[in-house]
Amino acid sequence: MDRDNEGITGLVLPRFLRYVRYWTTSDPHVEATPSTLGQWELAKVLIQELRDLGLTDVVLTNYCYVIARIPATPGKETCKTIAFMAHLDTANDVSGKDVQPCLVEVYDGTKICLAGDLVLDPAQDTDLASQKGKAIVHTDGTTLLGADDKAGIAEIMAAAAYLLSHPEQEHGPVELIFTPDEETGKGLPEFPLNRITACACYTLDGGSLGELETECFNAYRAEIHCTGQPIHLGYARGILVNAALMAASFAVMLPRTESPEATDGYYGYYSAMAIQGNPDQASLEVFIRDFDRTGAERRVAALDHFARAVEAQFPGGKVAVHAKAQYYNMKDKIDARPEVLEILKQAVSNLGLAYRIKPIRGGTDGSRLTELGIPSPNIFTGGRNWHSPREWVSVSDMAAACKVVLELIRLWGTETPGGRDNHI
Repeated sequence: MDRDNEGITGLVLPRFLRYVRYWTTSDPHVEATPSTLGQWELAKVLIQELRDLGLTDVVLTNYCYVIARIPATPGKETCKTIAFMAHLDTANDVSGKDVQPCLVEVYDGTKICLAGDLVLDPAQDTDLASQKGKAIVHTDGTTLLGADDKAGIAEIMAAAAYLLSHPEQEHGPVELIFTPDEETGKGLPEFPLNRITACACYTLDGGSLGELETECFNAYRAEIHCTGQPIHLGYARGILVNAALMAASFAVMLPRTESPEATDGYYGYYSAMAIQGNPDQASLEVFIRDFDRTGAERRVAALDHFARAVEAQFPGGKVAVHAKAQYYNMKDKIDARPEVLEILKQAVSNLGLAYRIKPIRGGTDGSRLTELGIPSPNIFTGGRNWHSPREWVSVSDMAAACKVVLELIRLWGTETPGGRDNHI
């Protein structure tokens, strides 16, 4: 299949530049799905674009899930259905409002000055240095860019546009899924699984060219509530139990050697995410991450020990720990369906690209979808420095990711009908 770079780039890049301007920051402290109204706006845009492409089986659910189906070409109706998924929201670590994407059509390999004192320095960023002579898009330094995951959305939408404008390309049924609130770690609440017929799904929510991911953290979120005994500070001696100080003491008990900034690879961590309160009531939010489930559970259990230690320091104070699983490592369930990864590796190789399998130091909605029975490896999108005002994305990587989507569709469409275990 001849997919020239210029043609694919022309489908991906304009979409990406449009999508990042929608303010879709999610809010992890809101239980409703979606957690923010801005996600509805982008979802409705995608619904209209999908219909404009000629698709009729397009749904926007009451919880802001976008689901569309591209029907098989004649003679391919009995091929297995596959799906592609990306998320609508961006993280709340940095503002996602009024994003101003900066396109550099031919990067010259020098430092890029952003707002304030921020700099993109190729001497410190080998990925950036490798883009010399290529096109990139970066943030202006006042917001994040939103390549996580609007690059993934643009790549899937561009692949759909290409496929639908080339009816001569045979393929089986394809489902497209765009989800809200991935960044909150909710794990697909209210997801209409009964609407999905795919035997496998591929998320586009990864990093640099060639990165493929089949395992992720086991993730827990814990809320620690501290109750003190307030009194007028002038009469506090021997009486006051300060809940705000209790929460701070709990936070400093989290091992610094097991924090995000002190770990990489397969090492797990604790991370204090938010702290607030007053002498009467205070709370602390803690994330726990580990590739090994027993390691994650060990850290959850340790939180109770920290709570008892804080209570011992502050007689009369109370500490309650409420921990909840967010998602689990998807490795075992993907390993049980090896053809899903093998076809992905073949798709990448067929395009002349080198792939590397690496763990996700995080998770995707594919983690939860895998748990629900649909194995969902993750594919690179070209984004770097996510959740940061230094975020940027490689345009050529985005085009390559789009080609991988199209090659996966082609390969799954060559399967013997009903022969899930047949090799391509």
